[in-house]
Amino acid sequence: MTIEAELETERDPVTTDLAHGIDALVRRVLASVVRVVGQGQGVGSGVVWRINGGIVTNDHVVAAHAGGVAVELDDGRVRPATVAARHPAFDLALLHVEGVAPGELRMAATGTAAHLRVGELVFAVGNPYGQRNIVTAGIVSGFGEARLPSVAQPLRYILSDVLLRPGNSGGPLVNAYGGVVGINAMIRGGDLAVAIPTEVVQAWLNDQDQIL
Repeated sequence: MTIEAELETERDPVTTDLAHGIDALVRRVLASVVRVVGQGQGVGSGVVWRINGGIVTNDHVVAAHAGGVAVELDDGRVRPATVAARHPAFDLALLHVEGVAPGELRMAATGTAAHLRVGELVFAVGNPYGQRNIVTAGIVSGFGEARLPSVAQPLRYILSDVLLRPGNSGGPLVNAYGGVVGINAMIRGGDLAVAIPTEVVQAWLNDQDQIL
C-alpha cells in the first residue's frame, strides 16, 4: 500500500467531510469572482453581485481607469465593462458588463456580516499579482469603525487575518457557509485585512438601482 493510500484510510469521516465541504464552497465562490483588468494588466478583483452584469469592486481599483476596464470571467473570457457608479468614501465601485447572456454570469451568494463572530473561519478569494483564483483562509479578528467626513454614520468594517496582496482588492470575504460577508479593501497595520461589510455594500447598491 502506498503512503497516499495509507493516509486516505486514516482519514476520519469528519475530516473528509470538512475537506470536501471547503472544496465545494471554494468552487462555488470562484465562479462569481472576476479579475478586473485595466490598460492591459490585472488591477484587482470583483464580485458578480447582480445577474444583469453588476459587479462590485473597490473604488481604488478603478480610480485610475476612467476610460473603462475589462473583466476576466472564471472561464477565461474577457468582457469590456463600464464604471457605473463610485463611492470613494466607502471605497466601492459598481461595474457593468453590457449584453450579458442568460447564465453567463453566476451571482455570488451573500451572507450577513452582522452575524460574524470573532474567531469565525473566513476565506479571501481574489487575483493577487495577476494570479487567478487564489484563496487564503483565516479568522475574524475583530471589528472597527471609521468616521467619514461625508457620511453621517460611522463605517463599520471587518478585520481578519486572511492574507491579502495587491490584486486581492475588490474580491470577496466569504464565511464558512459560502456567503460573501464583505469586500476586501486593504491591509491595516501590515497584517490585518480590512473588508467592507455586505450590509454596507447592499445599502449603497440599493441607491444605484436606477443605473442598471
